[in-house]
Order: sequence, then structure tokens, then C-alpha cells
Amino acid sequence: MQPPPEANRLLCELPEDVKHRINPHLELVELKLGQVIGEAGCKMRYVYFPVDSIISLLYVMENGASAEIAVVGNDGMVGVALFMGGESTTSRAVVQSAGYAYKLFGQRLKDEFNRHGALLYLLLRYSQVLLTQMAQTAVCNRHHSIEQQLCRWLLLSIDRLPSDHLLMTQELIANMLGVRREGVTDAAGKLQRMGIINYSRGHIEVVNRKLLEDTCCECYNVVKHESERLMPPGHCGKF
Repeated sequence: MQPPPEANRLLCELPEDVKHRINPHLELVELKLGQVIGEAGCKMRYVYFPVDSIISLLYVMENGASAEIAVVGNDGMVGVALFMGGESTTSRAVVQSAGYAYKLFGQRLKDEFNRHGALLYLLLRYSQVLLTQMAQTAVCNRHHSIEQQLCRWLLLSIDRLPSDHLLMTQELIANMLGVRREGVTDAAGKLQRMGIINYSRGHIEVVNRKLLEDTCCECYNVVKHESERLMPPGHCGKF
């Protein structure tokens, strides 16, 4: 059964008249783990609204090293540069968790945005949420332990998935966090011994969310509270 557009928070929140103009142009696409849907410096032609997938925004250094600056799931969209006037970004958009997303031609989104209606105000609020996440990620990566960073990353990820299961290797997590693989191995092992996660061959299951939140730094709650303030759950449920 295909997930409806309303499985994405932004598409769900749109008034019926906006949905009537946009929904016929939405294309449901399957996203594979590790797929690149946007490259740094390249003009974006499409925007993506994930429904049960997660897309990681990565900054990639000249030597190939990378670090995640934000995650986008069913709470948002990939491609804010299109309506912010930049057309391109300095980050790479990579599928972190496989699944589906709705794709929309960028000009369609810009046309609706330029009506100065409901979509404009919704996307501007979402952009502030995304900027908050980026800023908090930078602070977290600088001041908190790998274990705390991993906790933040896990919480942000499962909040955007229909279950508490993730398929992700330690090497990919290390690339996301911008740390050595050995550091992720140690941190994941500690969380497993504490009874917070089960980890085996790339499969991660969060088994004690409360303890995960207690072990995490304050960065997760800063992002969560700002999201709830700017985009209260309403009829679309929480994200």
C-alpha cells in the first residue's frame, strides 16, 4: 500500500487548496540506502518530502572526510535552497535510511511559494527548525562526547521513522558524525551494555528510549522543543 502525501508532515499541514495544486505533481519514489539525491554546488531541480525514509545533509571536506549537519525525515523536506534563493547548497544529501519520498519539480514549489500564502509561512517556519538543528549539531560535535552525539543522532533518527529499528553500519555512522569508526564502536558497545540498544550486523534497535534520552546531552531537546514551538503537532500528529 502506497503511503499518502499526508505521511509527510509538511504536505499534511497544507490547506486543501494548496494540496489541490501540488498533489497531482507529486511523484512517489523509492530511495536506496546511500543514494545521493543532491550534490554540493549543483543546482537542485527537485525537492523531496520523505515519508518513511531519512535523508542526511552532509558537509564533505576536500580530503573526503564528512560530517552530518542535519537529518530530514517525515518532518520536512530536502531542497530549501530552491525557495531561499540560493538554488544550490554546500551540503550533500544522502539517504541515511531507505524508504520512500515524494518528489516535486522545484519550479512547482517556487511558484506556490511565490503566491505568498500558506506554503510560504510553513516552509519559513520549517527552515528555522532546520537552522536550529544545524546550529545545535555544530555545538554538539564540538562540546559533547561521541556517546552523547550517538544518542542525539539515534533520537533524531527514530523520531522520523515508523519504528525503533535502524539499518546502519558503524562505518556509515562514523561518516555521519565525523568521527573515527573505533569511537562509534566503543560508544555503541557501551549503549548496548547499558540496555539502551541492541546492535548486530548493521541493525540497531532502541529498546529503552527513556534511558536513551537520559543519557543524551541537552542538544536533542533543544531541537525537539524548537520544532514543537514552531510546528505544533496539530492534526498531523507528532514527528
